[in-house]
Amino acid sequence: MKTLYVGNLPWSTTSEELSAAFSPFVEVKSCRIITDRDTGRSRGFGFVEVDEADVEKAIEAVNGTMLGGRQIIVNEARPRQPRF
Repeated sequence: MKTLYVGNLPWSTTSEELSAAFSPFVEVKSCRIITDRDTGRSRGFGFVEVDEADVEKAIEAVNGTMLGGRQIIVNEARPRQPRF
């Protein structure tokens, strides 16, 4: 299982819409939109989990496509850096 970072999302994007953008190309294992913990509003990015074998296919198929009028960015997620 690999996690993909999806950026430049419209504020109104739902997890279902994000999953639907990927599902014609790869099987989506899970999907989540990151929200601001104070306001609950989308932070404009999210994560999609796919099988390791589907990573390149998913990036090639969806990176640069339009979602809600915005060109989205898709790449392999990097591990979170520790906060100090």
